[in-house]
Amino acid sequence: MKNLKFGVIYKYLRPYKKEFLYGAFSLLVVNVLSVVIPLEVKNIIDQLQNGFSSEFIISKSLWLILLATFMGLIRLFSRQIVFGIGRKVEVNLRQKLFDHLLIQDPEWIQKKGSGDIISRATSDVENIRRLLGFTVLSLCNIVLAYSLTIPSMFSINKTLTISSLMIFPLILGIVSLFGGRMVNQRKAQQESLSKLSDLIQEDLSGISAIKIYAQENAEKKEFNIHNNAYRNSAIKLARTASTLFPLLQGISSISLLILLGLGTSQLESGFISIGGLVALILYVERLVFPTALLGFTLNTFQLGQVSLDRVEEILQNNPNIVDRENTKFFKGKAKGLLEAKNLKIRYPGSKFNSLNGLNFKILPGELIAIVGPVGCGKTTLAKSLGRTIEIPDGQLFLDKVDFKSIKLEDVRKNIAIVPQEAFLFTSTISENLRFGKPKASKELVKESAKKAGLIDDINNFPQKFKTIVGERGITLSGGQRQRTALGRALLVDSPIVVLDDALASVDNKTAARIIDEIREKSNKTILMISHQLSVAATCDRVLVMDKGEIVQEGSHYDLVKEKGLYRQLWQRELATNIIKN
Repeated sequence: MKNLKFGVIYKYLRPYKKEFLYGAFSLLVVNVLSVVIPLEVKNIIDQLQNGFSSEFIISKSLWLILLATFMGLIRLFSRQIVFGIGRKVEVNLRQKLFDHLLIQDPEWIQKKGSGDIISRATSDVENIRRLLGFTVLSLCNIVLAYSLTIPSMFSINKTLTISSLMIFPLILGIVSLFGGRMVNQRKAQQESLSKLSDLIQEDLSGISAIKIYAQENAEKKEFNIHNNAYRNSAIKLARTASTLFPLLQGISSISLLILLGLGTSQLESGFISIGGLVALILYVERLVFPTALLGFTLNTFQLGQVSLDRVEEILQNNPNIVDRENTKFFKGKAKGLLEAKNLKIRYPGSKFNSLNGLNFKILPGELIAIVGPVGCGKTTLAKSLGRTIEIPDGQLFLDKVDFKSIKLEDVRKNIAIVPQEAFLFTSTISENLRFGKPKASKELVKESAKKAGLIDDINNFPQKFKTIVGERGITLSGGQRQRTALGRALLVDSPIVVLDDALASVDNKTAARIIDEIREKSNKTILMISHQLSVAATCDRVLVMDKGEIVQEGSHYDLVKEKGLYRQLWQRELATNIIKN
């Protein structure tokens, strides 16, 4: 227990300080009564040596029953309070953890692994609840039991008390010996469980890919490896625990045998009365249980401590993308003017810039196509505009205001990002469309679906807008998922819409019709990041990116006439279309 983090535990218990004090006081009363009752038994037995009286027996029996009943009620009260504190901490900690996860950078969440995070938010939080409930109660009870019982034993007979307690240091030594091993074994078990959770999470999300490539057997083998690793770690811990607990209980019982053996001679010599010997036996039996329970308490403590470290690791992680102290609210809606001035972005660990001095100016209401080869930085630009990655100061501007000086919430209200991988929630189409604006009217929902070219598909569904899309929108086609995500962005009615290859699963004719529908009924600034150059041909201007820079700029018709990257991409697309047809 030398690694116990009292400061962290106090942080969790501090909001319930008053309730904890009530529980601690109740435990004190219980332990005082546990000391008083054997003394009462001693006095009753000693008084019976002078003569038997039915009236005396009945009155004393009722008195002992009253004390025992009162002690039981107080014990029940203390358990309810302390265990209740553990439950409250569990609920509040899980909420705090969830709230904290929502502000984390998306890339950190993906790198950490959702399975590992889910394991920490469920099983680890539950272990902390046991730590702050059962373990705290048990430790307090053990401390009070020893501090009150041993002085009472000394008051009866010092020799027998010392003799019966000589075995207890051995118990503490064994507990200390097993402690480090149990910590490592418990940590290994938790890590194995996290890996198992990660695998289940990934396989359920990628079940289609598993079936397409016929990798069911490979995944079964992978699961078997992680499952056996978890089993082995659990068995090791169980073996240690199953060795420790009986060993502690057996050694604790030796003190009772010592007391009976030496107590007989002390009784014959007149150094102790029969009542005193009975009281000492009751006291030793009272210490045997909390001493044996110390092993189980240690196990629960070690588990809670490991879980505490794992949960604190997440809570201590601060996101990089946050509002600075000098950020300001953006008054009203943006006009839609976007500017990049020598914008440079480099991902952590990379040797090269993903955006390498990007410069552009996009006017309000313009429809701009951003094209370029794979890896040229198009998606990085979209992430920069959505502030899902960190950007430098003074390089990206909205209506001539530095992005870094605008609150994140205002940036994201004014710029709707529609990614290529459209994420849909396991709910109805209507609820998915309303995600950014939950209280939107049915008319607005229908209008956004129409703008996104989704209304005909919805009308063909038996349940219309109430159709359940399944996990990640599995019941919809790729194009329907992308158009649902687009409709969701349009419903928010942001003045700027960024389509990051968001119509890649839609044919060129449908994509062009959707763009025309959006332009006709709104005056939005639209950035269409795409590899579909035929759609780019309908845009006001085309920005051609290569190696993180704008290498060409102009209308489609101007760019196809001049030598350069855009004409190469256009010729390649024409050749691809000829082959397909």
